[in-house]
Amino acid sequence: MIPLLRSEWTKFRTVRGWVAGSIVAVLLTVGVGLLGAAGTVRSCQGPQGDVCPEIPIGPGGQAVHDRFSFYHRALPGDGSITVKVADVSGVITYPPPDHDKIVPGVVPWAKVGVMVKQDLRQGSAYAAVMVTGAHGTRVQDDFVNDLAAGGDPWLRLTRSGDTLKGESSPDGTSWRVIAERRLKGPALIGLFAASPCDVTLSQGALGGTIGACRLTNVTGKFEDVSVEGASGTWTHDDVGGEIGAPTLSVGSARVWGSTIQLTGSGDISPAGMEGGAVVERTLTGASIGLIAVIVVGVLFVTAEYRRGLIKATLAANPGRTGVLLAKAAVVATVTFAGGLVAAALAVPVGIGLMRDRNNSIAPITALTEVRVIVGTAALLAVTAVLALALGAIFRRSAAAVIAAIMLVLLPQLLATASVIPSSAAQWLLRVTPAAGFAIQQSIPAYPQVEDYYIPALGYYPLPPLGGFAVMCGYAAVALAGAIVVLRRRDA
Repeated sequence: MIPLLRSEWTKFRTVRGWVAGSIVAVLLTVGVGLLGAAGTVRSCQGPQGDVCPEIPIGPGGQAVHDRFSFYHRALPGDGSITVKVADVSGVITYPPPDHDKIVPGVVPWAKVGVMVKQDLRQGSAYAAVMVTGAHGTRVQDDFVNDLAAGGDPWLRLTRSGDTLKGESSPDGTSWRVIAERRLKGPALIGLFAASPCDVTLSQGALGGTIGACRLTNVTGKFEDVSVEGASGTWTHDDVGGEIGAPTLSVGSARVWGSTIQLTGSGDISPAGMEGGAVVERTLTGASIGLIAVIVVGVLFVTAEYRRGLIKATLAANPGRTGVLLAKAAVVATVTFAGGLVAAALAVPVGIGLMRDRNNSIAPITALTEVRVIVGTAALLAVTAVLALALGAIFRRSAAAVIAAIMLVLLPQLLATASVIPSSAAQWLLRVTPAAGFAIQQSIPAYPQVEDYYIPALGYYPLPPLGGFAVMCGYAAVALAGAIVVLRRRDA
């Protein structure tokens, strides 16, 4: 196999067009990606002028939403809070032209319950037991963790040392532990209410997806409120509230003995794509670079058919299978190396360009950034193998290039340009090689957050490695088919 690899590598590096095509793929990936990053400009207008508000960062380092109504007392050490959620109600407003229309209703992820929070800073650590609008009783903490806990109306949160224990009960007598979490240092304990906007999607008359986010609030009625270990007086704060916010989004608290009515708006959750410019925005050039990759992959095999050189190649290697595998290894290695260089350049430089244009960058872990960079290089390499295999099957450059573009790039374009319904876009990105672009997604979709989880906004229906596996499957099947075709028919 080594002599075959050496032979195919010698062919590749001595043909200037193939080398030039690989360089063009790198330049397009970097150049177009940086143009996209340079064109990403953030501007804000609001009660505080054109100053963009800071995006809160949670304990895990991710961008978060932390806006809610909080009725609380100080918790210097151990303590607990026990309540019965007697009623949950709310309102939903409609955007223009009927912006003054208000209807009763509670959105599915409206939340009312008990909370222990480190402090009033947005993004600080917390744990909460809550009743939701349509998802039952839950335990959530530090924005990203969510656990279902049935539908009990009685809630209790107990702190002992650094351990927080969340419990629920159907009757206030028999309690079951739902989850245990950790929170160090002095904290605040109390009741909270939050209601995210009502997300709706519709298809535009001329294509594209139209999204609307309707302002909502929720009111929780708490009975038999009992607190132990707390100090100081009850205080109400609208955490994350903004000057000039609509009246319906401003929280309030009303007290009748041991009954408390708390109203609030906003959300306590991961921020998703709206948490800042995402790192994959610097890699939009990969889609354009793929065209050059496809052309090189196809020509690496069809050029030999066109010039009649394939006969000599196969005569020297009667098994034939090794020839195609060697070609695939060479084109994949060259493309991966070029893609790795391109992505490693585009990401840091592109992030710098976006920061210079007033963008906050959605924070991700170093491991995720490495996965996006290496994954982009792997995406290019696997596409090159797929193109090579199609070239061997069709033997005609134009037919193979068109087939590869229709398999990989056309579904990606249709899905992300929002020219088809989002359900069809998600279907395309599950069953076509374009699923491989999921390897570039840096911000996950969270099941406990209702959001615009559509391809047009950078969300893929399959997880990163799952989508990439679909593309690898296509490349493997195409390569196997090319081997069969090569072995069965004359050169």
